Amino acid sequence: MIIKDIWLDVKAVQERDPAARSALEVLLLYQGVHAMIWHRFAHWFYKHKMFFLARLISQIARFFTLIEIHPGAQMGHGILIDHGCGVVIGETTVVGDNCTIYQGVTLGGVGLNKGKRHPTLGSNVTVGAGAKILGAFEVGDNCTIAANAVLLKPLESDTTAVGIPARPVKVGGVPVPKKQIAAAVTMEQYQQMEERVLMLEQELEGLRGQLKEAGGHTGLSADVTKNVE
Repeated sequence: MIIKDIWLDVKAVQERDPAARSALEVLLLYQGVHAMIWHRFAHWFYKHKMFFLARLISQIARFFTLIEIHPGAQMGHGILIDHGCGVVIGETTVVGDNCTIYQGVTLGGVGLNKGKRHPTLGSNVTVGAGAKILGAFEVGDNCTIAANAVLLKPLESDTTAVGIPARPVKVGGVPVPKKQIAAAVTMEQYQQMEERVLMLEQELEGLRGQLKEAGGHTGLSADVTKNVE
């Protein structure tokens, strides 16, 4: 089974990397394939509760490939990790079949609690260089996350997302109307403004209390504190 998975990874590189000239070249010289091979064995030990050996293998793989895949991560078939330097894939991550992951990608978590804390990627997902997908949510099939995007929310299938934080700009190949994108930005700004107003109100209440207390000690008139309020 592991041999079959490795062969599918090699074929995926041949099909999706124009620079790949032969299966032998891919098998011997591509660090993304090497990382996946190491991971296949580490994951086997992990599933059989030999956690130390699993982590040891993953650390050796990280040393030689500069790609860190936790042995607990579930990786599908035909995965292309292109170039790969700096890729980090967390323990509870699930990556579907035929996904493409470029250098500098992080599939990470945002909490310290145990359990599911990393993303789940569907099949045929492309994650651009430097992109970060953070949190325990799902990314649908055939999605594209642009280079350097930071995705913090689920994505429906056939969606292209860009930006920080990442937002859908295409769904099913059709551009999302700019009004919808603007509305999303306005809502986020509104939430930030609302939080700021609440904080200012709390500070104002504190100042009112201090002025009332100071007025009681110094004999300030009630009109002064009333005007401040």
